[in-house]
Amino acid sequence: MKTIGLIGGMSWESSALYYELLNKRVKELLGGFHSAKSILASVDFAEIEDLQRKGDWHGLNQLMVQSAKQLENAGADLIVLCTNTMHLCSEGIIKNTSIPFLHIAEATGRQIKSKGLKKVALLGTKFTMEKDFYKNTLNDYNVEVMTPNPEDREVIHQIIYKELVLGTLKNDSKEKIKHIIKDLENQGAEGVVLGCTEIPLLIKSDDVDIPVLNTTKIHAESAVEMALKKENIKTPN
Repeated sequence: MKTIGLIGGMSWESSALYYELLNKRVKELLGGFHSAKSILASVDFAEIEDLQRKGDWHGLNQLMVQSAKQLENAGADLIVLCTNTMHLCSEGIIKNTSIPFLHIAEATGRQIKSKGLKKVALLGTKFTMEKDFYKNTLNDYNVEVMTPNPEDREVIHQIIYKELVLGTLKNDSKEKIKHIIKDLENQGAEGVVLGCTEIPLLIKSDDVDIPVLNTTKIHAESAVEMALKKENIKTPN
């Protein structure tokens, strides 16, 4: 089993979910007392949020590269960045490390393709919804990406930063996001990508009428598949 290197802390709540998902998937595949081999480099999210607000992506890139190098030096065999938005720094991580980097949008694109979906809604931070790094990757899988209108994008962004990253789950906010998803479904979305690792803390598959692409779960389980050699995997019952 290869050792999975996790860049976490953005937020720590979603990073904790990554750790849980990794270990559950390993146990499901290997059984017995097996658990995931992993190393966590966890950042201070207050520093990250401050740089994001200032638009200092050079500084953010430096912090991500530093964490990635820390994992490589500690013996990680692959790198997983436990956040969607900070994949804006993925190019810097790839250029400055020599171990594989598992991109969350790549893993999600493969999952969307396997489900035969052609048009999906993308929810996340304003950075994820408004910049092209996520859309371009999904477009490579021949997937058309829809995003909410500007007002709804702001609503989702505020829910993420003022509630979810602080561990606050409000039913009113859940209903707002469900309404936004329904609007996008009515506009032709065949599925919805929860492109923020905190949104799955609030929205579950049973909450909406179209397929939910939980990027946290997809990313974590893809990391396990990379970490395990094929001959070690058994089909779960």
